[in-house]
Amino acid sequence: MDLKQFQCELKTLVIFHRILEDKTVQLVLKTIDDSQYYCQLCASIYDQGANLSDIIYKMVMNDENIYVLKKAENKSIPGVMEQSLKRELNILQKLCDLKSEEFSLGMNIEYPTWENTSYDLVKDYEKRIIDLPKKGYGIFAKYYVFGINSQGLFPIKHPDAQSLKDMTGYEQQRSLLIKNTLALLQGMKANNALLYGDAGTGKSSTIKAVVNEYHDQGLRLIEVKKKQIALLPSIIETISNNPLKFIIFIDDLSFSSNDDDYIALKNILEGSTTSNKNNIVIYATSNRRHFMKENFSDRAGDELHRNDTIQETMSLAARFGLTITFQKPGANLYLDIVKQYAKEYGLELSDDELKVKAEAFAIRNNGRSARTAKQFVEYEKINQSILD
Repeated sequence: MDLKQFQCELKTLVIFHRILEDKTVQLVLKTIDDSQYYCQLCASIYDQGANLSDIIYKMVMNDENIYVLKKAENKSIPGVMEQSLKRELNILQKLCDLKSEEFSLGMNIEYPTWENTSYDLVKDYEKRIIDLPKKGYGIFAKYYVFGINSQGLFPIKHPDAQSLKDMTGYEQQRSLLIKNTLALLQGMKANNALLYGDAGTGKSSTIKAVVNEYHDQGLRLIEVKKKQIALLPSIIETISNNPLKFIIFIDDLSFSSNDDDYIALKNILEGSTTSNKNNIVIYATSNRRHFMKENFSDRAGDELHRNDTIQETMSLAARFGLTITFQKPGANLYLDIVKQYAKEYGLELSDDELKVKAEAFAIRNNGRSARTAKQFVEYEKINQSILD
């Protein structure tokens, strides 16, 4: 390969111009001019697994560019852009196939080398465009759980690994949420959902487990804190044309009186912000059926139409199309959950001993719940490990 010619071709990238900003690609360009950068290039490749082809392939497939954005929004693509795409993919194919032996390093010593894998970028990129609703692009292709801050979305690189198959009890509740989520994934009208009930019953874990189960089908989760509700309209606008499906997750939702976030969320649920956004649902959890913290003095106030105000504070829950109730488990369900966790953790206790100790632990620790069951098993496992 004529490396100088190839260097000039790389610099003509337009659709994939951001790839030129990557450290490894920049080192390729520098090494063509000056072989002293060769070992730095190898080090950069080794930091990412020692295979240059894999690095370039992931870069190309996950690149967020004008072509992908137009395809994601089902906009027409000008013919010149289609031609440029093919031209640039052929250039990037050369980069993907670039072998360490292509460089003339001069001195008669042994240099490090890197690995290559055979890919067909043109064919695979065409398939990737078809798969956008499942695999996404840019940051959404690499991660599937996100938080938000004042700058916008950021990825959560190590999300909770909760799995549906490892959950015991509350099958009916999980089934309702799964059906609603599958409707979202299938492009049907899905409901915003409220999961409410006693603390520690698995409301949040159920939502996270559903996302873990279906993220490879194009499901993404954005976790929003109650104090961040005011940021939701801009986030919703950002993802509204994305081909992926999004759950906006608000955990442990409650409000005090005269809370501006209450009105903001109510407006969002009423559709003023999310109308026609068929790729987004809001899932919230709460220990309170009606969210608003209310004192007896609130009801005994001197407001002329106090009942209207009370009804207003209760109306937010009615804006969720799906309400799922999680109650504290009875003795049998609690023991079933304890047994499931004991099996997962390899806790060796007889059923009778497990029952007695688990009940005693629940009495000392806020009563029976899925959370209490897990805490009990973890506590016993630690004790067992110390004794061993």
